Parts: sequence; structure tokens; C-alpha cells
Amino acid sequence: MAKASDIFITAIAPAIWGSTYIVTTELLPQGYPLTVAMLRALPAGLFLLLLVRKLPEGIWWARAFLLGGLNFSFFLSMLFISAYRLPGGVAATVGAIQPLIVIALSRLLLGSPVKALAVIAGLVGIGGVALLVLTPNAALDPIGVIAGLAGAVSMAFGTVLSRYWQPPVSPLTFTAWQMTAGGILLVPVALLSEPALPHLTVTNWIGFLQLGLVGTALTYVLWFRGLARIEPAAASTLGFLSPAVAVILGWAIAGQALSLLQIAGIVVVLASTWASQRVQAGFRPAAKVLA
Repeated sequence: MAKASDIFITAIAPAIWGSTYIVTTELLPQGYPLTVAMLRALPAGLFLLLLVRKLPEGIWWARAFLLGGLNFSFFLSMLFISAYRLPGGVAATVGAIQPLIVIALSRLLLGSPVKALAVIAGLVGIGGVALLVLTPNAALDPIGVIAGLAGAVSMAFGTVLSRYWQPPVSPLTFTAWQMTAGGILLVPVALLSEPALPHLTVTNWIGFLQLGLVGTALTYVLWFRGLARIEPAAASTLGFLSPAVAVILGWAIAGQALSLLQIAGIVVVLASTWASQRVQAGFRPAAKVLA
């Protein structure tokens, strides 16, 4: 059974990820989704790699690049494409389907039972996110929706496989491998598909440092630590905290209005997240380690 402290520490990651939207819109140059994704992953990964000073061995090279592609290069690319093409509310709601995908994949790969209450909690969580961020004028861009769904599927596979392949190293080292690999995969894509960044201002540098060191390096270490200790389906529902934090930060920092529906959405999100942790607490599948 997962400890409350492990759930709390893991929840810090998606809570901090909730600041990504306001950092991106307020501090970063606009119109460079792939370059921003690359600069979010690669410098942070190299920084962690310098700290751990340990490279993968054997099959872990291939696994590091596969997981790096799923959890970082492809996921972050789809995340920023979706964010640029959709209103933030639509993008967040599309991405909120991820916990249901994780439940299905956990059944296939980890043998986790599909619990009806966990599925209901996931659906309620999606409803809570919709209350938080959707507006009557929200528009649906097909490419943005597809990108959002693709990103959710990618992160779901990365989440479950990170548990399926328990690494023989610490979460810090495991994060460094994946993050660096994911950033390397993004370099040629960003260079070939987007123009060079404009001259970066002090504000831009602050945004990149916050996004890289705090919003990526720190949070993913906490995230992969959590995946080694709690059920992936339970961990994924903690992602509902991201849009809740984003709305609260928008109200507290950017002066955005906070409606009664949004307040209700925050309550629903917190309730569904708590319910999911309670439902999943009793089952901890054995991790499968393949040499």
C-alpha cells in the first residue's frame, strides 16, 4: 500500500506542472513549440547527468531512448502543439483522458485489476477539469485535439513502462537518462522544422530556467520516484492537479476571474483525486524486470 508521504511527494510534480501554462505565455517567446520542448528537456537532462555521472548499460540504452521519446520528446512536442492550437481549457480537458489510458495499459502490462470505482473517479476528474477550464466560446482545432490525444497516449505508455521496467538505478539517474535522451531526439526535429529563436530577454531566460530546472528536472525526479512506489493509475490521476493549479495561478498572478463553476471544478478535481488514491491503495503489482 502506498504511503501518504509518497503520494504527497509525487503530487508535487503535477502541481508544479500547472505553472507551465503561465510561464509559457508570460515569460517565453511565442511560436516555437518544438524548440521550447527541446530546451525544456535537454539542458535539464544534461544537468542531471552531470550530477549522477552514470550512463546506461546494455539494453538500458534502448530503453532510455524509448522512454525518453515517450515521456519527453514526443509528449512535450504534442503538449506544446496542442497548447498553441487550442485554448488552454480545451487542451487540458483533452489531456485529462490520460488516467483512463493508464488504467487500461496497467491491466495489459502490469496485471492491475480494472476497478470500476477507479474508472468512475477518472471520468469524474475529467468532468472536474472541464468545469475548471472550458468556456462556452472554446474552439476545437482538429490538429490541436489530435496532438493533445497523442500526447496523452504517449505519456500514458511512458508512465506504465517506467514502472514495468524497474531500473537498476536511482530515480535521479533514471530521470537523467530519459530526459537527456528525449532532448537529443528533439534537437534535429526542432532545428529542421522551426526558425532560430529571437534574441532572448532576461524574462525569457528566467522562464527557461524555471521551466527547465524546477518544472522539468525537479518534477520528473519526483514523478519517477513516485512511479516506483505507487500504482501508475493512482499516480496518473494526480495529473488532474495541473489544471487546478493553473487556474489558481491565473487568478492569483494574472488577475483572471475565478467563477463559481471553476471553484466547483477545483472541489471535484480534489475529490476525484482523493477517491482514486483510496481505490488504488490496496493493490501494488509486482514490477516486471527484464534483463
